[in-house]
Amino acid sequence: MSVWSDLRGVAVHAGFRKLFTVRLVSQTGDGAFQVGLATLFFFNPERLATAADVAAAFAVLLLPFTLVGPWAGVLLDRWRRRQVLMVGNAIRVVLTLVLATLMVTVGVGPAVYVLSLVTLGVNRFLLSALSAGLPRVVPPDELLIANTISPTFGAVAAGVGAGAGFVAGLLTPAGPAHDAVVLIGAALLFAAASALALRLGPDELGPTHRADAAELRRELSHLVHGLAEGVRHLVARRTPAAALGVMAVHRFIYGAMLIASILLSRNVLSDPADTDAGLTMFATVLAVSGAGFALAVVLTPFATQRMLPRTWIVVCLATGAIGQLVLLAGVSRVTVLASAGLLGLTAQGAKIAVDTIVQRDTDDEFRGRAFALYDMLYNAAFVGAAALGAVALPDTGESPATFLGLAVLYLVTALVYRTVSSRPVPAT
Repeated sequence: MSVWSDLRGVAVHAGFRKLFTVRLVSQTGDGAFQVGLATLFFFNPERLATAADVAAAFAVLLLPFTLVGPWAGVLLDRWRRRQVLMVGNAIRVVLTLVLATLMVTVGVGPAVYVLSLVTLGVNRFLLSALSAGLPRVVPPDELLIANTISPTFGAVAAGVGAGAGFVAGLLTPAGPAHDAVVLIGAALLFAAASALALRLGPDELGPTHRADAAELRRELSHLVHGLAEGVRHLVARRTPAAALGVMAVHRFIYGAMLIASILLSRNVLSDPADTDAGLTMFATVLAVSGAGFALAVVLTPFATQRMLPRTWIVVCLATGAIGQLVLLAGVSRVTVLASAGLLGLTAQGAKIAVDTIVQRDTDDEFRGRAFALYDMLYNAAFVGAAALGAVALPDTGESPATFLGLAVLYLVTALVYRTVSSRPVPAT
């Protein structure tokens, strides 16, 4: 089946159409917002010129949600997920407009970093809610297709938003208003996503059981116990725990290569003093990686008609190793873009299968915690990648030893996952 046939197949469900629309609009805003941050944090000639600086910026932006993630898991299993989408996007509107105001009035300071950090944390919360709610709007036998379509088109929407933000930035004169224009555009999209969430029924996305105020207070007070229950459930089911492990390794590698791509784009493949050239090169890398994401949309349904999702994950990991080995031929525009394309293909192809396995094999009352753990691991892996980047990457981003080590990590992960996932799945 073609991508559009798959989309038409799942779009017959009204709930899916509404949730899909919220995702597309919300993630378009994500893309624009992230372009504003990339210009501010990573392509300003006065700051973040070294690997350690870039790695520190990633750690500051991602570490906090790693710490608050467990709270999100408890809430997603107890609060109406529709309300989470509506209120979360509304909060992002306020935060983004305050950020834009600060950029115009006082410039970059501690408040800008803190607000950016909180906004990105809310974004990860929203993505968890979107994933946890998806099984409530499609039948179980269509979940793989829904996971192929929904997150992947969301990534494409983020790319569209990033492209629009990039163009808007180029058309806006340099100065305090430069980043504010992009952020205001993102805030408008967040507002639209918040309004669109109201089209869903209050209980349409679950969860099945909701806590009253007293029960919720007890849940939050026993946070560690609740999170441990979620971990025990995932481990007992084994397949979702193994899939989450694959995702964490993949995101660790992806994060390391993202840092390397920023440094290569800025310091090797363009003039370090030319901010626009470095940002354009990095945007090209992201665009090629996005093309790999899109190719995964086409290949994953085709592949999973001929093999199990767990086998497709192993194939993706092996392909990721090839993407790292390409860079050993030498760093150039051709090899960097080829590696980026393979990285995008393997990241999204594996993600579709991982999402499906976690959703399929996790009971509904644990699903919110499962995806909160998913996001905790996601961010923790990026923080780990930041630490690796600070130690292993030179300021140019070119490190054959690191690229080879990441290729070996891909292959070892594929071997371990193939062994673990081949055992029968315990009954719930």
